[in-house]
Amino acid sequence: MEEKEISRAVIKRLPRYYRYLGELLDNGVERISSNELSDRMQVTASQIRQDLNNFGGFGQQGYGYNVKYLYHEIGKILGLDKTYNVIIVGAGNLGQALANYVRFEKRGFRVIGMFDVNTQLIGKKVRGIEIRMLDELMPFLAENDIQIATLTLPKSAAEEVAVKLVEGGVKAIWNFAHTDLNLPEDVVVENVHLSESLMQLSYNLTSRQREKHKK
Repeated sequence: MEEKEISRAVIKRLPRYYRYLGELLDNGVERISSNELSDRMQVTASQIRQDLNNFGGFGQQGYGYNVKYLYHEIGKILGLDKTYNVIIVGAGNLGQALANYVRFEKRGFRVIGMFDVNTQLIGKKVRGIEIRMLDELMPFLAENDIQIATLTLPKSAAEEVAVKLVEGGVKAIWNFAHTDLNLPEDVVVENVHLSESLMQLSYNLTSRQREKHKK
């Protein structure tokens, strides 16, 4: 399959396809049409076909999609056929909640290290993962093949820590700090701004209430 530019909108929908197909598998569904998938996902059947055609298409006209096959193929596209070693920098409430989320491991994301500056956390373990002090970060990176680092720390420290992570060979950062990181182009950064998501929710709620009052 030739490499081609895929829009960010399509890429954002792929995890949704994967999740819905996984639910279909759990319910014993073997085959589904784009129209049926459309009803479940609230995405038009035409959009579904266009999205999947970016990767070669996986269905047959009048026959639909093999759910198991499509699930595994989208998993490959998302890179979920691999295992990733993950560390979490910032072992506060959010960091510990992420470490406790067992579904990550089912998707191939193995949290193998946690780091913080709070000395009161020394020796504490989260799901068997020992919380280490931040001054142990660089030796840990040198001894372990870490593909992904998760940042759940204050924005004042995020940039400095991110630079250290890159120096230690990390090529992907899942950033929960309230700041955008300025890193080399070959480092993949996914920024997760929880407050922005909540503000979008607030906007949508307010908009619906305004529309309701207009009627």
